[in-house]
Amino acid sequence: MEPGRTVPFLHVVLPYWGDPDLLDRAVDSVLGQSDPDWRLTIVDDHYPDLRAQETYADHPDSRIDYLRNSENIGLTRNFERCRTVADGELVTFLGGDDLLLPTYVAELRSTRARHPHATIFQPGVRVIDSTGEPSFGLGERVKAWLAPSGPRPVVLSGEDLATSLMRGNWLYWPSLAIAGAAVDRHSFRTDLPIILDLAFIMDMVLDGAELVVLDAVTFCYRRHDDSASSVSSLQGRRFDDEKLFYREMVERLSACGWHRAAGVARRRVVSRLHELSLFPGILRRRLRHRNG
Repeated sequence: MEPGRTVPFLHVVLPYWGDPDLLDRAVDSVLGQSDPDWRLTIVDDHYPDLRAQETYADHPDSRIDYLRNSENIGLTRNFERCRTVADGELVTFLGGDDLLLPTYVAELRSTRARHPHATIFQPGVRVIDSTGEPSFGLGERVKAWLAPSGPRPVVLSGEDLATSLMRGNWLYWPSLAIAGAAVDRHSFRTDLPIILDLAFIMDMVLDGAELVVLDAVTFCYRRHDDSASSVSSLQGRRFDDEKLFYREMVERLSACGWHRAAGVARRRVVSRLHELSLFPGILRRRLRHRNG
């Protein structure tokens, strides 16, 4: 952090690569917050269109910073760069096509006051499609089924949290607010680009993280059919990464005595069902690639 610069309550760090129109909407959603105690840093991974640089490199709002990589370094390395520049009490890794609703920061502040030792905050999320319309497809239904039930806020930690996430990742990564101290302690895995979010979260869980699930909907998550996670699923890369990751988690969870969570990780039922549902498409893509 620059000398004399105060630490914001929320530092929104945005790893940018993509449609500049969607980026503008994401930035506008941050500017529209009812609680002004935030900073936004855009980390441009050398996107060929220079509009983001022209718009945000010298923005009139001093809370907005713009950094541009000298070359394209890829998703995982850019996330890691974002992590190293983050310095808020809480940190959100906002997607360039997602939106904060106006009370996002205010709700986090209120919840943080009631749970000062929590590490991760999951706000209520509204899923939208590429046109901005509400969406509730199979992925959302599965996440809703996996998410913990009960009156909000729900607070989870330890083996209960590990077991829940190993059953299936019901979190919405770009919506999460994470304690800055935890962001400082952990790095993104360069060997797991497709599930780097879950790997990062599980490192925090094994380090004693407490997660709070909020009730108020303050975030819009945009679901694209051509998103990195969707395309990687069809190509099979996601499931290759998941197999390696879950095997590793079985060992790590067993080593700390969380045998129930290790058993769930070993079975990885939801991951296997997801892979089976997409297997015909994966096979067709691989055969086309092999046959040129």
